[in-house]
Amino acid sequence: MADYTLRRIDEMEGSFGGGLKKVRAELGVSSFGVQVVELPPNFSDYPEHDHAGDGQEEVYATLNGSGEIEVDSERIAISPELIVRVGPACRRKLYSGPEGLRVLAMGAVPGQAYTINPNTELTGA
Repeated sequence: MADYTLRRIDEMEGSFGGGLKKVRAELGVSSFGVQVVELPPNFSDYPEHDHAGDGQEEVYATLNGSGEIEVDSERIAISPELIVRVGPACRRKLYSGPEGLRVLAMGAVPGQAYTINPNTELTGA
């Protein structure tokens, strides 16, 4: 018997006004964090953050739209087909372009078992 789970992004539970889709929980992933970040057009309020405290590195893959990712004050244009890895200590922030931005974000701590962030659990909301 095959072991897989299918979910449509638009049908996944979201948080932060629906802008953060809980992909990890929806698919039952337990070995790394994964979510979809959806930003409306010309959005600049995505929180700048780093993972220096927990050591998590992240990978961002643009699914559709365009925008920029700022890494340690350097802005990089992102669009489909571009994948960016960001180390734990780097500050990062997403900005969407005129058509909005949908990004797949994945993260884990190198060499450690993944610890689920309670904020990524399903609430049934």
